[in-house]
Amino acid sequence: MKKLLSGLVAVLLIPGVMNAQTQKGIYRSGWIDLNKNGRKDIYEDPSRGINERIASLLSQMTLEEKTCQMATLYGWKRVLKDSLPTPGWKNEIWKDGIANIDEHLNGFIGWGKLSNSNLAANMEKHIWAMNETQRFFIEQTRLGIPTDFTNEGIRGVEAYEATGFPTQLNMGMTWDKDLVYQEGLITGKEARALGYTNVYAPILDVARDQRWGRLEESYGEDPYLVARLGVAMAKGMQDHNQIASTVKHFAVYSANKGAREGFARTDPQVAPREVENILLYPFKHVFKEAAPMGVMSSYNDYDGIPISGSDYWLIKRLREEMHFAGYVVSDSDALEYLSGKHHVAANLKDAVYQAFMAGMNVRTTFRKPDSIIIYLRQLVNEGRIPIDTINSRVKDVLRVKFKLGLFDHPYVENAAESRKLVNSAAHQTVALKASLESIVLLKNKGNILPLSKTLNRVAVIGPNATNDDYAHTHYGPLMSPSVNVLQGIQNKLGNNKVSYTKGADLVDKTWPESEILPQPMDKREQAMVDSAVQVAQSADAVVVVLGGNTRTAGENKSRISLDLPGHQLDLIKAVKATGKPVVVVLIGTQPMTINWIDKYVDGIIYAGYPGVKGGTAIADVLFGDYNPGGKLTLTFPKAVGQLPLNFPSKPSAQTDDGEEAKAKGLLYPFGFGLSYTSFAYSNLSIAPVEKDGADIQVTVDVTNTGKVAGDEVVQIYIRDVLSSVTTYEKLLKGFDRVHLAPGEKRSLHFSIPREELKLYNRKMEFVLEPGEFKVMAGSSSADIRQTRSFFIK
Repeated sequence: MKKLLSGLVAVLLIPGVMNAQTQKGIYRSGWIDLNKNGRKDIYEDPSRGINERIASLLSQMTLEEKTCQMATLYGWKRVLKDSLPTPGWKNEIWKDGIANIDEHLNGFIGWGKLSNSNLAANMEKHIWAMNETQRFFIEQTRLGIPTDFTNEGIRGVEAYEATGFPTQLNMGMTWDKDLVYQEGLITGKEARALGYTNVYAPILDVARDQRWGRLEESYGEDPYLVARLGVAMAKGMQDHNQIASTVKHFAVYSANKGAREGFARTDPQVAPREVENILLYPFKHVFKEAAPMGVMSSYNDYDGIPISGSDYWLIKRLREEMHFAGYVVSDSDALEYLSGKHHVAANLKDAVYQAFMAGMNVRTTFRKPDSIIIYLRQLVNEGRIPIDTINSRVKDVLRVKFKLGLFDHPYVENAAESRKLVNSAAHQTVALKASLESIVLLKNKGNILPLSKTLNRVAVIGPNATNDDYAHTHYGPLMSPSVNVLQGIQNKLGNNKVSYTKGADLVDKTWPESEILPQPMDKREQAMVDSAVQVAQSADAVVVVLGGNTRTAGENKSRISLDLPGHQLDLIKAVKATGKPVVVVLIGTQPMTINWIDKYVDGIIYAGYPGVKGGTAIADVLFGDYNPGGKLTLTFPKAVGQLPLNFPSKPSAQTDDGEEAKAKGLLYPFGFGLSYTSFAYSNLSIAPVEKDGADIQVTVDVTNTGKVAGDEVVQIYIRDVLSSVTTYEKLLKGFDRVHLAPGEKRSLHFSIPREELKLYNRKMEFVLEPGEFKVMAGSSSADIRQTRSFFIK
C-alpha cells in the first residue's frame, strides 16, 4: 500500500482535469476508507468474507448508487468525451458510480480509427490515466465503489501495444490446450498491468457456416474442441483472480441464418437437440470447470424469444443449471433490440424492464448510460421492478469486483513493471510458438516443401504477401510490431534473394458485386498479372500469398461465396503456367473453395490469421525450420452449394452416395493437416469398463515413422452404435498434440467421462443408454487409423 501511495498520490495539473488534492487520508494501513467516514466498515475490511462485504456495502447504497452499478460507460471517444476526470463528472450520472467502463484509452475509437494519444500510445501515461480515472470513483464518489475496466481480448488484450497472438480460430488449429492456457495467462497479466480488470474472452460460439464473417473469433466447428480450449483460456485469464473472463455470446448465437450479419443477426434455425449438443455444450463445460466471472448475452432470439429478455436463458439455464455466479452484460444493443428489432417490448423503458427482470445485470452499448439508469429508477419507484431484484443484480456485480480485489487494490501500482511485462520478449516467444503451431499443411505433392534455403532467387507474389492488417484490427492489440510474409521470407533468405510483386489486388474494382457478376480484368489488372509472370520466370521457386483479409471477413463481413475474391485465381493460373515450382500460402479465416489450386498446385499452406509473428512463422514452415502440425477445425467444402456442411454430422446427412448431379466430396475434412514426416498408430486399447460409473480409459501408441521430428495431433472419436435417437457419426472426445523425434513411439492415454456418452432421449432426458460404443483413433475425422469397441451394460 505504501508503494501505491508513493506512486499515485499527486496533484492533478492538466488543464480541465479535476484539480483537487487527492484524499490521502482515506488510504490506511491495509485498507481504504472508501466511504470516508473515518472507520473501517465491513465492506472495507479485506479480512472479511465476500458475502459479508457485499451485504455491508449494499446496506449503505441508495437506489441511485445501486442503479449506477447496472450500466456500462463506454470509454474515451466511444461515449466518454473526456480522457481524464473533469469537474463536470460531478454533474454526470456516474457521480454515484458505474458498473464498468469499457475500452477506455485502449487506442480503438472506431472501425478503422485508432488513437495516437499519449494516454493510449505511451504505456506509462496510459497507466497513469487509468489510475486517475479509477481515482475519481474511489475518492470522489460517496461510497468509493471502484469501476471494473472491461476490454476486448481474443488475440491478446486490446491495447495500443500488447502481446499479439493469432486469432482464436488459429489457436483452435493448434489443438494445444497448454498453449491456449498460456495465452490466457499472458492476456490476463497484461490486461491487469495496463489497468483492465475484465476481458471479453474466450468466445464459445461453435462455428456452423463457413461464410460467416466472424469465424476468426471461433475455435472451430466442434463443440468438444471449443469447450476444452475455452476452459484452458478462461482458467489462464482468471489465474489468481488477476482479471475476470467474460465469455460470449450466450446463447445460440453462431447459427445465424444463411451466415447473415449486420442487422440480420437473428432467427437461428436450430433444432433443440442441436442447441444442447452443439451450441450450449461449450458453455456448460466452461462454466462448470473454469467458473468465468462474466458472460455476454447475445442479441439474437431463439424460437421467437430474444435471449436478452428471457429468464429461461439468463436465470434458469445460466444460473440455476450452469451455476453461473458472475454478472451478465448485454451485447451491444441487445437490450435495445427488444423494442427496436424484435418488437417484443413497446419502447426502451419496457425493454429495460424485460431485460433486467429476465436476469441481465449490466446494460452495455455505445450510448450514454443515463436513460437506462433513469428508467430503472422509475420502474422501481413505480413498483414494477422489486427492489429485491435490483439488489440481486447489483450483488452479482459487486461480487466480481470484490473477487478481483478492486476494493483493496484499485490501482496499477508500478508502471515501470508493467512496461517490462507487457509484450515482453518472453511473451512474444509464446506468441511465435502459437503462430507456428497454428499453420496447417494442406498439400505437399512430391515433397515440394520445405523449400531449400540455398535457392538463388525466390519470388513472393500476391495481395497478402505484405498485408497483415489482421494483426492490427479490433478485439486485440492494435499497434504491436508485426512481420508480414514478405518480411518473414526476406529475413530468412536475405533481401537480395527475394523478388516481390503484388500481382493482383485483394479484391477487384466491383467487389463484392463481382461475386455474382464477375468482370474481366482491365488493363491495369492485366498488367499486374503480367508483371507477376515476369517476376516468377526469373525465380527458382514462387510463393504466392492469396486469400482474404480484414476487408473480406470479420464482424459484419459475411460472404455469399468462398471463392478467392477479385482476380486472384487468374493470378495463380498465370504464375503456375510459367512452369516454375509454385507454393500457395492462404491467409484468411473462412474456408476457401480453392478447387483449381488443390488440383494443380503442389504445395498449399493454410495460415489463417497467424498473428503479429505470422510472417516469421510462415517463413519457418516454408523453408523447413519448423515442421507444421496444425489441423483444421473447419470443414473445407468444394462449393458453397454444399452448405450447410460441418462436423459433427448425423448418419448419412452429408453423404454423396446416390447423388448424380453434383460434384462430390470435401476439399479437406475437419481435423485434417499434413506434416513433413509420417506417423503410425497402433495398439488401441480400452481398459475393462467398470460398472461404478468410472471414466472410460483409452490408450493408443503413435510412432514417428519419418525422417524428421514433428507434431501429431492424435484425435479420439466415439460413436454410439445403436440408440433411441439418431446420434452423430463421430464425436470428438479426446485429443493430444505430441512432439516425436524420428522413430520415437509414445503411448497416449485418454480418459472419457461417462457423461460424454449420454444423449437426449425421445423425452429430452439426458441419459446414458446401454449398448456398444465404438472408439476411433486417427489423424483426422476422415483418417481413422485404429478402431475398437466397448459396452455399457
